[in-house]
Amino acid sequence: MSVYSFQTEDTEQQIIRETFHLVSKRDENVFVETLDKCFENVCELDLIFHMDKVHNILAEMVMGGMVLETNMSEIITQVEAQGKMEKSEAGIAGAPARAVSAVKNMNLPEMPKNINIGDISIKVPNLPSFK
Repeated sequence: MSVYSFQTEDTEQQIIRETFHLVSKRDENVFVETLDKCFENVCELDLIFHMDKVHNILAEMVMGGMVLETNMSEIITQVEAQGKMEKSEAGIAGAPARAVSAVKNMNLPEMPKNINIGDISIKVPNLPSFK
């Protein structure tokens, strides 16, 4: 099945006119005003350097080609929640590197063979040196 079919130039121009007519009647405060609130006076550079955030905003509004949310307050609340979650995950993602750094800075005279925690004894495998 072909998605695109050949249209005469007159038909193409008619489709373009109808599309423009429909789009130009849309409310001006759906997507751009939301971007303006999220970026505090949005500009082209915001769109270029923060494309992931723009996609998140658009994803809050549109899913599967359908506009699901137009309430700007709700969209901004969800985008801010997403930002907070990303920041907390960035902290978690850095935990292994911080743990290795802490072990390096412990200055242990030698690597322990066993770790005893209460009644639990853990045998430490032979690991390569951190230094």
